[in-house]
Amino acid sequence: MKFTLDYQFEERQELKFTVYDWDGEKKNLADHDYLGSALVSLGEIVSAKYSKFEIPLELPKKLTTKTTNSTLVVYSEELGTSQETFQLTVNGRGLDKKDFLGKSDPFLIVSKQTDDSEWTQVFLTEVIKKTLDPDWRPIAGQVTALTGKNPTRKLLFQVYDHDKDEKHDLIGQFETTLEELKTRTKQSGTTSFPLINPKKKEKKKGYENSGTLNIVSFKVDEKNFTFVDYLQSGIQLHFTVAIDFTASNKKPSDPNSLHCILPNQDNQYILAIKSVGNIIQDYDTDKFFPALGFGAKIPPSTEVTHEFFLNFNPQNPFCNGVEGILEAYQTALKTVRLSGPTYFAPVINHCAKFANTYKDGSNYFVLLIITDGMICDLEATKEAVIAASSLPLSIIIVGVGEEDFSSMEFLDADKRVLKSSTGIVAARDIVQFVGMINILKLSKFNSYPSMS
Repeated sequence: MKFTLDYQFEERQELKFTVYDWDGEKKNLADHDYLGSALVSLGEIVSAKYSKFEIPLELPKKLTTKTTNSTLVVYSEELGTSQETFQLTVNGRGLDKKDFLGKSDPFLIVSKQTDDSEWTQVFLTEVIKKTLDPDWRPIAGQVTALTGKNPTRKLLFQVYDHDKDEKHDLIGQFETTLEELKTRTKQSGTTSFPLINPKKKEKKKGYENSGTLNIVSFKVDEKNFTFVDYLQSGIQLHFTVAIDFTASNKKPSDPNSLHCILPNQDNQYILAIKSVGNIIQDYDTDKFFPALGFGAKIPPSTEVTHEFFLNFNPQNPFCNGVEGILEAYQTALKTVRLSGPTYFAPVINHCAKFANTYKDGSNYFVLLIITDGMICDLEATKEAVIAASSLPLSIIIVGVGEEDFSSMEFLDADKRVLKSSTGIVAARDIVQFVGMINILKLSKFNSYPSMS
């Protein structure tokens, strides 16, 4: 079964799959036997390596003792976004004679194998009359028409002799893949495939082929890869959160504090962690995230630290999912003393150190910084961002409260190139700033403490 969905990375899109045993033409769903269900996000499906996502079915109680290995398999394929195109030039040589006067009227069909092992036609050439050595016009189109997102998807090339009664005779065929076509034409330019007629091969001893199909040229234009391309190639996203514990937030016991947690109300820090974390965690396989704090004193020390782990465990700083981050955050609130000033450079350099060890394209790091105000180490932060701009790292800064965030917007170089005081320019824009209060107003949220 196939269906099309609109994928939005910035939203968590939950899907529920329910499986039934079909019991005839009954209109009421309850009349069919329920076999199990699975709840999953679209992000988890899209980010599955090689487009194949598997999840165990949650079985009804009556089946749990009998069946333990029921699995739902979902294949995903991005549609309509690929810019990669190809041009294929082919000809046939020495084809079998099918017509009365010793000629054929050959044409070529190119098909791809679907996920259920069926063949579906994707390209059809013109018919060339009375020849055994046809030169067809080049075939051109989008690569996704041939492969979807799977470069090893099987392709079937079939040459037929055209008949007016539409009962076309198969001359011969062969199977290949896009990767094989690329490799063989890259190595030797023109490459040939023998055309095999299965019936003739079975009946005729010493049968070799029914002619050859020659790939004269196969050109693929480079493309700009999409986000989904990277996800399905197996890239791993790593999420780190860094939370501002400076005194400007006010003591957590103060109802006007940005760190105040009232009954049944999430403060803006918690909302920011949930909003970003619940999306990012779908793309992280183990869902264990390091969480940092900055701008606080950790008793009994009287020194301000600008980089500490929320769980206070340097040997194992990872939190189990978003809920683990929230637990560590609330524990830290009860432990540390809010202080200052607000320094970003230490936590940026911390993440950059790990990103610097993964430059092979297999891993990408996302740092979420949640803060309430002005940066006190702006030049050092600029230098840290510029140094990290060539690494597989992006930084999301969420501003909570209603302070001046102009320095954050300066780091978010959407309209200008970020440049250090020494003239060093960022390789790319890796910072995105968003004000939480604006999002809350836009979304009409009201589950956060008053700022008055």
